[in-house]
Amino acid sequence: MTSDDARPPSELPDPRSLTREHFDHVARVTTRWTDNDMYGHLNNAVYYELFDTAINAWVISASGVDVTSLPELGVVAESGCRFFAELEFPHPVDVAVRVERVGRSSVTYSLGLFDSRSSMVAALGHWVHVYIDRTTRGTVPVPAAVREALARAQEARA
Repeated sequence: MTSDDARPPSELPDPRSLTREHFDHVARVTTRWTDNDMYGHLNNAVYYELFDTAINAWVISASGVDVTSLPELGVVAESGCRFFAELEFPHPVDVAVRVERVGRSSVTYSLGLFDSRSSMVAALGHWVHVYIDRTTRGTVPVPAAVREALARAQEARA
């Protein structure tokens, strides 16, 4: 890896140069007929659904925790997406997740969407989860098992 590769994907000189190797985890998903909009490509909202699903599936798998039963909830406090190329049904998409920053109560992720037939990133997402208490809705620390999984991902990249 070059020195540029150590920087967060959003800070690279040209984020369109990202590859799957810049990310901690990559999952292939099948697009659906209903994902396309009237313009013949995946609707923008689908990108956010893919990001949300990929993050939560990875956190569940990596931490071994059923996040739906934790007393803490990871809620989306911030999100964004830069679009570089169209994605479309019926082509599978690779959704790539990278842990950028782990704070006391928040986690920042970078996400890449890749057409399964291409090495070029089609979209770059930014996602922040803030953990809150399920009952009081006040912020709480990132759950220990989740924090450990996030740290393992960052250490594996170091």
